[in-house]
Formats: sequence, C-alpha cells, structure tokens
Amino acid sequence: MTNISPGEAAVLEAEALGLSRDLRQRHVTMISIGGIIGAGLFVGSSAGIATVGPAIVVSYLLAGVVVLLMMRMLGEMAAAFPETGSFTEYARLGLGNWAGFTAGWLYWYFWVVVLAIEALAGAAILHLWVPIDIWAVALGLMALMMATNLWSTRSYGEFEFWFASIKVAAIVVFIAVTGYFVLALTHGGARFANLHAHGGFAPFGPVSVLGGVTSVIFALCGAEIATIAAAESREPGRAVAKMTSQVVVRILLFYVISLFLIVTVVPWTAIHPGDSPFAITLGRVGVPGAAAIMNAIVLTAVLSCLNSGLYVTSRVLFTLAAHGDAPQGLVVLSKRRVPIRAILIAFAFGAVAVAASVVSPQVVFAFLINASGALMLLIYLIVACAQIAVRRRLEAEGSPRLTVRMWLFPWGSYFTVAAIVAILAAMALTPALRTQLTASLGILVLVLGLYLGVRRRRGAA
Repeated sequence: MTNISPGEAAVLEAEALGLSRDLRQRHVTMISIGGIIGAGLFVGSSAGIATVGPAIVVSYLLAGVVVLLMMRMLGEMAAAFPETGSFTEYARLGLGNWAGFTAGWLYWYFWVVVLAIEALAGAAILHLWVPIDIWAVALGLMALMMATNLWSTRSYGEFEFWFASIKVAAIVVFIAVTGYFVLALTHGGARFANLHAHGGFAPFGPVSVLGGVTSVIFALCGAEIATIAAAESREPGRAVAKMTSQVVVRILLFYVISLFLIVTVVPWTAIHPGDSPFAITLGRVGVPGAAAIMNAIVLTAVLSCLNSGLYVTSRVLFTLAAHGDAPQGLVVLSKRRVPIRAILIAFAFGAVAVAASVVSPQVVFAFLINASGALMLLIYLIVACAQIAVRRRLEAEGSPRLTVRMWLFPWGSYFTVAAIVAILAAMALTPALRTQLTASLGILVLVLGLYLGVRRRRGAA
C-alpha cells in the first residue's frame, strides 16, 4: 500500500468521486440540525425517562457533550479536507486503509439496518390509518425515498430541508407551549414539583445518570451526516464551520430543554418505554389531538431518516468503491451525477432486512438490530483516533488547512476518546446492553477479517 499525504489523498478523492455540488448552505444547515432529531427523541426518550427519572436531563447533557466534541473533531477534518466523500474516510487519512475500510463498511451496515427499522416504524404509524400489511407499507416508504435520491442530490437536499424544518418547528412550538404552561399556568412550588416528588431528582441514584448516557447517546447520532453532505455543497468549508457552531444550540434546545419541560409537566412515573413523552405532555397541557399530532411528526421524522439513510449509505458505498474497497461497478454516476447503483443496493439490503422482520423477527432481525447497537460508538472511536493523528500531521507540516480547530487539543480529543471507551465499558457491564456490544464487536471482527482477505488478494494479484 502506498503512503500518500492528506493533501494528495483529498485531491485523489475529489477526482475519483465526481459527485454534484448541488447542495446549498441552507440544505447542509438543516441536514445538520435535522440529522439529530428523529424517533429517538420523540419516542425513544421515554425509555431513558423510565429508567433514570428526571435526571435523564443530565444524562442527555453529558451525552451531548461527548457528541459535541466528536462533531468538532469531524468539523476540523471536514474543513481541512472538504472534498472527502464520507466522514469515515478521515479514518483512512489518519490511520491507514484498514481504518477507512472498517469504518466505511461498519457505517454502511449501521444505516442499512436503520433503514429497515425506520421504515417499519413509519409503516406502523400509517397502518393506523391505512389497512395494508406493515411490511408492504415499509417497502413503499423506502421506495418513495429511493426515488427522491435517484432523481438528484438537490431533490434529496430539498426534501430533507423541509422535513427538518417541520421537525424544528414542532420542537419550537412544543417548547413554547409547555414553557408557557410551566411558567404562567402553574403556581409557586408546584411549578417544579415533578422534578423531585416521586423519589427525588435521581430516584435510582447518581450511578443511573451515568448509565443513562449509554442508552441516550445513540439518539444523538446523526449529526455527522452533514459532513458527508458538505462534500456536495458549493462551499463545503463554510458549511462545516457553521454546522459545528450550531451543534451546541441544537443539543441544548432540542433535547435538554425539551426533556426538562417534559419531566417538569409530567410525573416521570407516568411515562413508560414505547410511549411518546411529547404526546403525553401535550395531552397534560390540554392540546387536543396530541397523539395524532405526534404521530404525524414522528412519521415526518421517519421519512427524514429514510431519506438521509439512503443518501449516506450510497455515498459511503460509492466512496469505498472509489478506493477499491467495494466492487468497481459501483463507481457509476447517473446523468445528474448521482451514484445510482449504490442507492439501489442500499434499498435492496434494506428490503432484505424488512423481509427478515417478517420471516425471522426473533432471530435474524433481532441479530441485525443488536449488531448495530454499538457500531456508531466504535466508528466514532476510530475516527476520533484518526483526528488526533491527522491534526498532529497537519501541525507538523504547518498546513493552512486548519481553519476549524478542535477545542483544547490534544486534551479535548483525548477526553473524547476516553469518554467513548468508558461508554463502551459501561455497555459491557450493563446486562441489557451487553448483547448489543457483543454482537457489534462480532461485526467488527468480521469486517476486519474481510479487510485482511481483500489485502491478501490484492497482494497476490
């Protein structure tokens, strides 16, 4: 394998990819904001509230700090190498081909499984209104978003812009309505009584707050999509710089404040896993049709996730092929410079996962879900280590590429790596999460084995 500098790698990638530059600044901004708002917030947060109590706000804040630091590291590398087609390729720049191969395929697998999960979630909502088999509706939703991605990168950006706008508007209205209820319609000590009335602020102890981080951090994944989309924007450096500066606002506004208002208005004991705490809160405030409203918003979040999922899986697979880590037949663009074959393959594997949910829900589909459980943390860990290596290299070269810098380097980067390792260790010590970690590590070993096989075959050739 030939060693090349980061600058040479960026030039080669820019020449190899040839993707469009049709995304505008507003597209990348809303992709960044919308990438982190999904069913994990609107529905999945109920599990955290039920197991941690009102202190789940602190769990989300701690997890948010880790994701914020990770996004800043990605922002530094994306601004330095805006031509890179996928954020997983930063691993290749910093640690070598094995890291790019591994991070790319792990990320592709993660999103292919997410496609099936989100499609089934959206189908379950539509099934309430349309009496059609859930699997058929799931495939229909995936096909709809596939058509959007096949048409053009611009159409993906437009759809995602409006999907994200709806989600942002929903959060803003929720905060305004519940905030007014708390401040104006309640009185005195009763205003914040639910924060301590049912066993205290942390009814399961401070350790549960740290344990909650292991569960809630997965709901915060998705912001990295913007670094992939930025490569197809006209001003990638500016887009990434703006994305990293807005992560703080997104985390504080969309998660911490929303959850604080939820546990303030509703006793945490009234929220059970699988419920929508937002619908329960709106119902408690007195908003008519709260459940139907939240179903519509969650459906929007699902469509947004499907749209972005097909986009990122296709770009990651296309970039892997450009590096020789996937079949070269995938390096094919349509007339609109869209990786058509990579999109079709993403849809095909997502459809296989949906079929597994029908044919073998307790074995095959359960394994697919568990195996994706810790993958994002493993990918973040690889990329974080790569950032440290790339930053040291750029500083040694005196490169002008460092227009966006990681805070408090190297200690900020070291802290991020240590935090990710600590979360993985906590998963290993948590019985409910241990299976996910074990299955994810199994997929990691499999991908590393595939890389060794590919390298051996290349050497023989």
